Amino acid sequence: MFVFVCAGCGAELTTPLSQVALPVHAHQKYGSGAQLPVLMESGTFAVSPDPWDGPWRTWEERDPGEAEARGIPAPVHAQSDGAPGASVVAPGDVRGTRLLPERLGGACCGLDGGDGPNMACEECGLPVATRLDDCSLWQAVWFEAGAVRRLPVGSGPAAAPSWAELVARGEPTPPFEAIATWGGRLGTSHYWSWSPRWEAAAGHALAHLLVASEGQPVKVPDGLAADVFQPALDALLPAGAPERRAVLAGPGRPSPGAGVDILLVPIHPRTGQAWSPAGPTGSVHLVPLPLGVWLWLVSPRPHLPVPASGQLPPEVVRDDPLPPLPRCLLRADWGTFQHTLVRLPAARSPWLRTTLEKLSHGAWYRMF
Repeated sequence: MFVFVCAGCGAELTTPLSQVALPVHAHQKYGSGAQLPVLMESGTFAVSPDPWDGPWRTWEERDPGEAEARGIPAPVHAQSDGAPGASVVAPGDVRGTRLLPERLGGACCGLDGGDGPNMACEECGLPVATRLDDCSLWQAVWFEAGAVRRLPVGSGPAAAPSWAELVARGEPTPPFEAIATWGGRLGTSHYWSWSPRWEAAAGHALAHLLVASEGQPVKVPDGLAADVFQPALDALLPAGAPERRAVLAGPGRPSPGAGVDILLVPIHPRTGQAWSPAGPTGSVHLVPLPLGVWLWLVSPRPHLPVPASGQLPPEVVRDDPLPPLPRCLLRADWGTFQHTLVRLPAARSPWLRTTLEKLSHGAWYRMF
């Protein structure tokens, strides 16, 4: 485990934390006026490999090859010139800091970090982190890479759980949920929608599916996977044969057998590594999915009423009658899709560059 300390004076800034993989929805902006929950579980932190804060420069302002050297081989509208390696934690795990009043403006319903780091070390006043809790943003505290240091505490890190353990105790992520928002007459209101986690996971996986297609049509498994991915794949890829076949694979699943080109597999929540079958995989491509999303896809659960008695507490969302299904199809999150795709080495390929240019000229709104 680790604690974060101020790089200026050494004061402790967090409780002891364990490192986990960065969630695929870490940089997601969801909806309009949505009140999203905390990004990280209490007691954990994750590190972003990308710079995420300003200053920003457009693609045209960069020298040739500069963006590719920073891990982005495909054009993007703008790229951060900040330092990579920011660490994200749950706001409740932060200690010894204070907000900077002069850097709290410009937001809609909370703090959006638009004025740069808005939290300082309480001991020495060094700006160390940015608190985010504005509408449509996941609530989090992002520590600046150069403003803090990580110190080990206690015993060494515990062994990462095995895939069998993860599947046995893992909780599937439901594809739709109640989204909190502002504006209700009696306080916080809710609306039922597709899960933000699912939309981000779909954007992340769709980018990998597009790369795995190698420019050929792809057929994904029937059911929810087809509902999410097939329309976008059919719109982005040419029709005809030969067709590449994708299936769900992972721990406890039967061997996919011959004739499979793409495997939809879970991501280990601690290490961030995608599950891989034993032995050589040959030309099979792995498409990573967050563990909870993958668990739902391989074992979907019907939404059934649960008998109960007594009065519901006021903070509980009623489920009688059952919550309505969303009125639109579940679609991949455009921002997560683009963020993932432009960082994959295959984004250099001419056919994929052509697809990206088509999306950048407005075709994306028909499928995202």
